[in-house]
Amino acid sequence: MNITAGTVVISRAGHDCGRAMLVVRTDGEFLFVADGKERKLEKPKKKNRKHVRATSRVIEPAGLTDRSLRRTLRELFEQDSALQESE
Repeated sequence: MNITAGTVVISRAGHDCGRAMLVVRTDGEFLFVADGKERKLEKPKKKNRKHVRATSRVIEPAGLTDRSLRRTLRELFEQDSALQESE
């Protein structure tokens, strides 16, 4: 799946493993992701593409705030069990 800005991804590696995040921008093999809590939209985390799993969900990043991003990710995560990482 092609990962672009606005794609919701699930982290597969690192201390944020299993957490849903939004791709803010891309740069070659790296993605810049934010979750609105640990990583704000103004200072996204740089992650390797290999360390995330893309979902079919897309959120328009224009006009988002950290608060609205947290709320949207939480709602998606609660209603869609496919987003949840199996332990």
